[in-house]
Amino acid sequence: MSSETPAPPAAPQHTGAGHRDRLRQRLLEGGPEALADYEVLEYLLFGAQARGDTKPLAKKLLARFGSLSGVLNAEPEALRQVKGLSDASLGALKIAALAARRMARSEVIQKPVLGSWQALIDYLAIDMAHLTLERVRVLYLDSRNRLVRDHLASEGTIDEAAIHPREVIRRGLDLGASAIILVHNHPSGNPEPSRADIQITQRIIEAGRHLGITVHDHVIVGREGHVSLRSKGLI
Repeated sequence: MSSETPAPPAAPQHTGAGHRDRLRQRLLEGGPEALADYEVLEYLLFGAQARGDTKPLAKKLLARFGSLSGVLNAEPEALRQVKGLSDASLGALKIAALAARRMARSEVIQKPVLGSWQALIDYLAIDMAHLTLERVRVLYLDSRNRLVRDHLASEGTIDEAAIHPREVIRRGLDLGASAIILVHNHPSGNPEPSRADIQITQRIIEAGRHLGITVHDHVIVGREGHVSLRSKGLI
């Protein structure tokens, strides 16, 4: 019978540490497409969940909200309904969404909007495509087509009860704007314009014509893409 003292048991290892290290290495070395969408969510959740496997939660979020952008733009109340998502994890998702918005907005501010059209569309899509309420915004531009004010005009159905053509133009005069771009979203996801969308645009164009403010476009944003009324020949 041996008198040797048995070796103490090895310290427990966190089984997810290696996976996290490998994911980090792929992120840092593999370029923008190195990670799948669920892996992006996994990584975002690492900081809020020090231990454990975040992959099941990441995949659960994608299944619930349909896409990475759907997760990041989901309302906090909806996210809290996903079992296993803590407030710390919720904060990690929301700060990522905020960073994306700020980055997109920085590509629009202080640049001629008409010359940075794709950057504008990207910004609007990030900010509005996944909203569950219809929101109307008016982008007021100066004589060099730089953004003066991004104004939230209303929430709800776009008609004259929600957005008043004279008020839109009056605000433009107060700001010294030379032109405007109307923007709103369709929560249904389909960005095709309705008859009301076209009619209210025509009324705002008419109101602006008499006071020297041009309506460059009306852009409708949805999860399925965007539509420019000018590109469709509707204004």
